[in-house]
Amino acid sequence: MQVEETPLKDCFLVKPNIFKDHRGIFLETYHRKRFAELTGIDTEFVQDNQSVSSYGVLRGMHYQKGEFAQTKIVRVIYGKVLDVVVDLRPDSPTFKQTYSAILDDQNLHQLYVPKGFGHGFLTLSAKSVFGYKCDNYYTPGSEGGIIFNDPDLNIDWDFPFKEMVLSDKDRDLPTFKEVFG
Repeated sequence: MQVEETPLKDCFLVKPNIFKDHRGIFLETYHRKRFAELTGIDTEFVQDNQSVSSYGVLRGMHYQKGEFAQTKIVRVIYGKVLDVVVDLRPDSPTFKQTYSAILDDQNLHQLYVPKGFGHGFLTLSAKSVFGYKCDNYYTPGSEGGIIFNDPDLNIDWDFPFKEMVLSDKDRDLPTFKEVFG
């Protein structure tokens, strides 16, 4: 496993070791002890989630608030997505900054997303299967979000807006200023 720091504090791109032969591939998707040795962060994950999306589906920008905030490690099991995070921790030196990475079933990269970050992704393939480990249980009353095209965040989705498929909930999320003033 290789772990690379992203420009955002405490956020890491994780590149697992992939073993290929005539039968296919094998990889270890997570190793708690090794990850802690490489990052100094020891996270205990308690819930795994999976979503399936079609081309153009944008999910985000989501987060959990307060005591129910979640650290996540996300990956694409099948397909290809543009994965985007934003640091929403007001005391962080990278507050309000964003980072994006292509995650797909070829590079098998993963993104470690710490508590206090907003997260979203856009499916770039015909279908994507997206998995994420969480260190806290999902709690509906603690959900938060910021609209994906917020001008203050200036996220470059590099995708035609008219082809994006959003839920009503994601389309109606508040702006950064409405949440953070």
